[in-house]
Amino acid sequence: MSKIIINKLCIIGVGLIGGSLARALKKAGVVGEVVGAGRDVSHLKKAKALGVIDQFETDIPLAVKGCDMVVLAVPLGAMQSVFEKIAPVITNDMIITDVGSAKASVVKAAQAAFKTIPDTLVPAHPIAGTEKSGVEASFPELYENRRIIITPLETSSVAAIKKVHNMWQACGAEVVETSVEHHDEVLAATSHLPHMLAYSLVDTLAKMDAKKEIFDFAAGGFRDFTRIASSDPDMWHDICLANGDALVTMIKKFTDDLQLLSTAIEKNDSTYLKETFARAKKARDEFCENKN
Repeated sequence: MSKIIINKLCIIGVGLIGGSLARALKKAGVVGEVVGAGRDVSHLKKAKALGVIDQFETDIPLAVKGCDMVVLAVPLGAMQSVFEKIAPVITNDMIITDVGSAKASVVKAAQAAFKTIPDTLVPAHPIAGTEKSGVEASFPELYENRRIIITPLETSSVAAIKKVHNMWQACGAEVVETSVEHHDEVLAATSHLPHMLAYSLVDTLAKMDAKKEIFDFAAGGFRDFTRIASSDPDMWHDICLANGDALVTMIKKFTDDLQLLSTAIEKNDSTYLKETFARAKKARDEFCENKN
């Protein structure tokens, strides 16, 4: 029989990520009660009807009352306002974490809201998701064998770090720790840039005169590459602004390499093309092999 590690959990923002976390913890039998919080009552009612949450509140301070774990699963642009709402009701035994894709902006929002960041705050980011959104898209296996990055602050207590670690581990995830800065640099390269490329490619093709024919003849490779362009535009707008410096650095680096590729094609540089493609295939194959 599983041991309860969270007596009362509040998830602020019950969508794909927050909903899947609730489902996973319930499936593992490690959470007592789950409270959902948000602005949309119909959405919260749906989450309750699906069994994702046990109760809900639209009043955030009331929702977190008595909770020993509070998870912010809201867009990055909404982090500060949520922190400001819970600041007056935080207790010493209330662990606070988040699922934001850019950590420096979360820390900045916490600093602005709390003035002195509580030692119960442990930023985190699950490297998991789909192009779908909403609580109806949530499922308990989302985090199984996925990596969860936690970025403890100098102020984060050992007990708070351990509880956040145990929560994600109970979902079947591999939990790793890194600094806020390193997290944002790595995610700009491995997650944020690919989304920008997918969005940009689809937008470029959609603006062409022959767009209907282009999309009619698009094959599986196009669908695979651009799948993530179906992700929530509002969420990715926030991520771009939140991790702008690191993302711009990666876009510039990719643009330089793309220009080299364009020049090689223009000059019929067979050697450059073969070496580039072979190097990329080798790196991709090794990545996939390591993930199996």
